[in-house]
Order: sequence, then structure tokens, then C-alpha cells
Amino acid sequence: MTTPAPARAPQDARRRPATPKLILATTFMGIFLLNLDAMAMNVALPGIGRAFGAGTAGLQWIVDAYTLMFAALLLSAGALSDRIGASRAFGTGVAAFTLASAACALAPGLGELIAARLVQGSAAAIMLPSSLALVRQAFPDAAERARAIALWTVSGAVAIAAGPVVGGVLSSTLSWRAIFVVNLPVGIATLAVLTRAERSPRRATPLDPYGQLTAIVALAALTFGVIDGGEHGFGEPVVLGCLGLAAVAAAAFIMIEARTAAPMVPLDLFRSRTVKVSVVIGFVVNAAFYGLVFVLSLFFQDVLNLSVMAAGLTFLPMMAVIAVANLASARAAARFGPRVPIAVGQAVFALALFGLLWMDAGTGRAVIAAMLIPIGLGLGFAVPSLTAVLLNDIAAHRAGMAAGVLNSFRQTGGALAVAVCGALVADRGEFIVDLRVALCVAAVMLAATTAAALTLPRGRG
Repeated sequence: MTTPAPARAPQDARRRPATPKLILATTFMGIFLLNLDAMAMNVALPGIGRAFGAGTAGLQWIVDAYTLMFAALLLSAGALSDRIGASRAFGTGVAAFTLASAACALAPGLGELIAARLVQGSAAAIMLPSSLALVRQAFPDAAERARAIALWTVSGAVAIAAGPVVGGVLSSTLSWRAIFVVNLPVGIATLAVLTRAERSPRRATPLDPYGQLTAIVALAALTFGVIDGGEHGFGEPVVLGCLGLAAVAAAAFIMIEARTAAPMVPLDLFRSRTVKVSVVIGFVVNAAFYGLVFVLSLFFQDVLNLSVMAAGLTFLPMMAVIAVANLASARAAARFGPRVPIAVGQAVFALALFGLLWMDAGTGRAVIAAMLIPIGLGLGFAVPSLTAVLLNDIAAHRAGMAAGVLNSFRQTGGALAVAVCGALVADRGEFIVDLRVALCVAAVMLAATTAAALTLPRGRG
């Protein structure tokens, strides 16, 4: 008598679904890529400029092409994630980011690199909110979810700290193109895990295409006008036309948001003083930080003649303390309320920028690295509590939208700061003088928003 062969397990049974921890690790990889890429790129800019014969304006666009699309699309990326499902949105974002990274690595010229960076920024905007939604889906228990989100936040801070060093190592030992090549295996591995993730539900969330379009036009025209104005003069017809277009598009955006049934940025959100103060602080803090990193990357390599590796290592102490300050900020907010770490962090940041005014071509690298540490402390102390104070003031069903608005303002501040700072330091003969002007402007803005932070609610946590 023949023993029947055991029945083959169904395909779905043999293929075990991804565990919550594996899903969390996958979102780590995605968010790590976004932050690592942004920071690693800065130290590679002078080398890219030499490779393509690009001036300051070209280098600004390499940074701002990414940041611009990231800022603009964040406004509606959360709604898109809900509409198509978080797992699909995250997978789409990762796939687009990976393909765009390959295009960056293979770019034959500056124009192709900038175009690929636009796609990268668009993909990053989709990945950020959908990754958080995936974490929420994987961890339904509130306590476990809180720990997972804390780890998710730390992964971004670690990437920010590692970015300049990784960029320096890859650029000096291989090529600046290697910064993008390392994204490929991580992206592929992330997509492989996502094929085993539970499909996220879709929700009938309305989109706001006209509002999104006018937001992109306004930000792009303003950024182009500032960058081109810094290179050719602000009296040029093209520059004036771009600035005018930005004003018209911004006005159209406000009109659309006021009249549409489902705006991506409800204007009544800004009736809250807490919201207004928070988004302004977010804009200024990011503007000060990203503008500083951009000009110091040029200063280290073009003025101090440091290697790209040495430039990355000079940033390391500042970047490394950000994660530590993030944790300290949460504890301080729990004890004193969020406005204390927001105000103290900005004050430390501003004072550190004033301290950098004494920096010149004769300042030692170790001294500069030490002078940058308070900036990392101030930034890391202020930002987490800024998000907390905003969400504490907003109804739960609008929390995602409010967080998207805050992050969009922050990214916009970074994009415009790179444009403005690049315009200031375009003349290498007056680099030190122009660098000091940029530092003064950033420090004064931070001093103003430090005072504004004192008007925020005292409430704990």
C-alpha cells in the first residue's frame, strides 16, 4: 500500500508574514536613508562642483531640488498615504527613492543630477508619513507604539550624525557617486521585506491637487528667484518674474485653501497662537541649521582646504550630540513643560552662532569642531518639544495634518536658507565677511523666536 505524499502547504502558509519588529526595522532603513542622504550630500558638494564645473548656484540646486519637493509634497503626502494605504505608499516611495538614487549615481551632468534629486525629494515626502503610519499599524498597543516611535526618531538622529562622516569616507575613498550607490541595496532589502508586510487599509481621504500644485509653484519660483538673484543680481527680469510668480502662486494657494471643501492646509489652523509660533520657530531653526551646514561645507574645503574626510569629521561632534539632546529634551519637557526646552535650545543655538563670528581661516579644526557642539545641543533640545507643544494644542484628528504643516515649514526654511546663504557667499573673495553676515542674521532670527517661544503654553509634556 502506497503512503500518500503529504499535502504541500499553501503558498501563503509557507511565506511567513513580517513581524512587527521587522516592519519597524524596515521603516528604520527608509528613514535612515532619507536623513543620511541629506547630510552626506553637503560634504560632497565641492567635489561635485569640481566634477561638473558647477558654481555656487548649481551646488545650491543639488541641495534645494531635494528639499523643495520634500517640503511641498509633505503637505499632502499624509492624505495620499491614507488614500492608497500606508504599505503601498511606503513601498512606492522606497522604490522611487532607490531608482532616483541610481539615476543620481549615474548622472552624466549637473542637470541630470538635479532632476534625479527632485525625484528623490518627492519620494522622501511620501516615505516619511507612510513610515509612521506603518509603525502605528504594526504596534496597535499604545505603550509599545510609543517605544517604537521613539526608536524610529532615534534612527533619524543617528543618520544625521553619521551623514557627514559617511559622505566624507565615501567621497574620499571612492567617489561622491558612492553616496547614492549605498542606497541601492538598502532600498532593495526594504522592498523585499515590504512584500511580506500586511496590506494597509485604504481610506477615502480627499486630495487637494490645486492647492498642492500652487504650493509647488510658489516654493519653486521663490527658490529659483533667490538662487538666480544671488548669482546674477536681483534686478534681472527673470529674477523679478520668478519672485512675482511666487507671490501670485502663494496668493492663489491661500484662496484655494480658503474655498476648497477639503484643504490640505486648513487656514483656521493658524487661528491658534501656538500653531503660528510653532511653525515660525520650526522655519527659523531649520533655516539656521541647514544654512550653516551648507556654508561651512564650502568653508571647510574651499577656505581651510580640508579634505572631504576631514570636513565630515569636523561636523561629527555637533551631529553626534543631537541624539543625546533629543532624549534630554523629552525629559525636560516632562518636568518643566515643552516651552522651556524650546526656548533654552534656541538660546543656546543663537549664542553658539554668535561665538562662531570669531572663526576665520586661521582657526584650528579642533577648535571649530568644539565650537559647533553647542549648536547640536541647542537644535536637538528644541525640536522634539516643538512637535510636542504643537500636537498638544491640536485636536487628535488633525494631529497628522498639523505635523505635516510643521515639517513642511521646517523643510521650506532649510531650502530658502541654502538659497539665501549661497547668494551671500557666492563671492569667494569675501567669503569670511559674508559668512559672518549669514551667522549674524541666523542668530538674530533665533533670538527673536526664542522670545516668541516664551508665549507658548506652559503645559507639561
